[in-house]
Amino acid sequence: MMRYAYVNGQYCRHGDATIHVEDRGFQFADAVYEVWSVRNGVLLDADGHFQRLSRSLGELRIPMPRSRAALMRVIKELLRRNRVRDGLVYLQVSRGQAKRDHAFPRHPIEPTIVLTCKRLDFTAADARAEDGIAVITVPDQRWARCDIKTVNLLPNVLAKQAAHEAGATEAWLVDGAGHVTEGSSTNAWIVTKAGKLITRQADNGILHGITRSRILQCAQTLGFDVEQRSFTPQEAIDAREAFLTSATSFVTPVVSIDNHPIANGKPGSLALALRQAYLSEA
Repeated sequence: MMRYAYVNGQYCRHGDATIHVEDRGFQFADAVYEVWSVRNGVLLDADGHFQRLSRSLGELRIPMPRSRAALMRVIKELLRRNRVRDGLVYLQVSRGQAKRDHAFPRHPIEPTIVLTCKRLDFTAADARAEDGIAVITVPDQRWARCDIKTVNLLPNVLAKQAAHEAGATEAWLVDGAGHVTEGSSTNAWIVTKAGKLITRQADNGILHGITRSRILQCAQTLGFDVEQRSFTPQEAIDAREAFLTSATSFVTPVVSIDNHPIANGKPGSLALALRQAYLSEA
């Protein structure tokens, strides 16, 4: 089946989609992005992702290229053309095309906007949640504004590759103080032996995950005790449970960290309860 993309106001074949060689997203990673999961044709957590998109653009002083209503029309049409009912939508906005110079262009330029979508088999994600996954820890080598969802993801790419080469699914990043910040593409959580749910506070050291925020709400609804603070890899290894969250993995139990099993090495009941609560509200 032919795939379609959307680039600067035009729908085109996915294989023919192009941007200018001097686009600042291509040359400087001067761009932001968002990803929505799609289930039964509906964008999950749409409000949160649009709000984060607006915030990220504002932090980089890139104007919003379309209204939310206009973007929703494009997304719906793109999903229709690609016949996607279950999958994801990717949106990227760069500052635009300009003569190569590190400083912002002196005169206003039009942002570049790119949208793509693809099908996903959520049964594979369900299987990972049922079995649990392994993670490793690596040093966090990213910049100091991880709260902005930029396309500057090379340290994340290297961390994810290290995980794959170690036979793991994800890498948890550890800062200079010896605390876990987040995963290469996920937020990190543990459950203490006392049953308290722990995840790092939403500071500049992590991406403020939209699924993370929803899981905090689900935990409150279910009556779980929650604390937002840093934790160490050793605390995670000693925990009763560990899990990660993201827009595409939802809630996925972690059963080993750096080859150390978590508790009995099986998915924990609290993580699975949160996954069920999240998906039932999706």
